[in-house]
Amino acid sequence: MMHPYLTLADGTQVVFSDLIPDEDERALPKVYVQFERPCDNGFDSVRFELPSYGYEIWEGSFTEDEMAFFKTFLSNNAHLLYAYAAEGGLRIA
Repeated sequence: MMHPYLTLADGTQVVFSDLIPDEDERALPKVYVQFERPCDNGFDSVRFELPSYGYEIWEGSFTEDEMAFFKTFLSNNAHLLYAYAAEGGLRIA
């Protein structure tokens, strides 16, 4: 299940998954974090995997500067994303 995290100033939405256990029980569980932005041809979309920070571009395209921003954003927010993923999402009134 994917949960909303926040919307950036340019309309890019950030969502994250629940914790996903790794096949290696000693490894950290995974969290998928997706960045999506509407564009003329549908969506620009990229999915990152924590803790590896690997990514897969699904459709559209983000610039190199945007991808660098996303990586920095994830580095600064990974601890929160893991905490919220463990709780099954944010508790917002």
